[in-house]
Amino acid sequence: MLEIVSKVIKWIGQHFLGMLFLLIAVMMFMPRSTQDKGPENLQEIKLSGNIIDADKVLKEIEGAKTNSRIKGVLFTVNSPGGAVTPSIEIAYAIKELKEVKPVIAYAGGIMASGSYYSSIHASKIIANPGAMIGSIGVILQSPNVEELMGRVGISAQTVKQGAYKETGTFTRKWTKEERKELEEVTGDAYELFVRDVAEARGLRVEDKAIYADAHIFMAHKAKEVGLIDEVATKSIAKKELAKLAGVKNPVWKEKSKIDIIIEEMDAKLSTYLPFVSYGVQAKF
Repeated sequence: MLEIVSKVIKWIGQHFLGMLFLLIAVMMFMPRSTQDKGPENLQEIKLSGNIIDADKVLKEIEGAKTNSRIKGVLFTVNSPGGAVTPSIEIAYAIKELKEVKPVIAYAGGIMASGSYYSSIHASKIIANPGAMIGSIGVILQSPNVEELMGRVGISAQTVKQGAYKETGTFTRKWTKEERKELEEVTGDAYELFVRDVAEARGLRVEDKAIYADAHIFMAHKAKEVGLIDEVATKSIAKKELAKLAGVKNPVWKEKSKIDIIIEEMDAKLSTYLPFVSYGVQAKF
């Protein structure tokens, strides 16, 4: 695993500047629409890659909520999930936004785990026919490097107060009590996940084995179990948003070239780098 990560980092180091230069060159010379269609009235917000930090997306959501010209938001998702806290932050921000103006969440590739959680409060969830939906579950992992440390002559020294303060350590195998503690934490997070999905989607918590339990569905199956509302392409999702927003002449808010470059780089880096959590951390 370490060898794979090392190779990935080395590849990025060798090609990062070239990729960045190419993206900047393309964006700088990309033609802009010269037709004046009037003031912008719809906005697209993207959630891509691993969810590690929510600040950027939250800022866009807040901006769309307070912009009186924006009548509706397309929340485009292509993410395998990520950390628990930012996923919940986005979910509740979308819920607040929906109270002001319609929001359609569109699954363009993967809408799973934390990214599905982020989308549940949208006015409507539409998924591409080839999209993968669901994975409603919680996972918590930590390596056990005790044997490796012994081989290289390294040992851990710990001073702690509180019986469970070392819970989740990677320097040794977890005790039964520590494992039970972590199982309770992930169990609570899972119950919260299921409860919020059931409430948002009008499902029964008692039926969680059908739609939750970390099942991954293709779009048509996801619709059958109630996780999404419609299977369609992005163009259909845009038309549906304009309809819900009461917009007859859709004009989409354009992002600056710098914002587009940053989005592209974030998406590419999240493709090459594995999800990393510092310490022991539950994630959707």
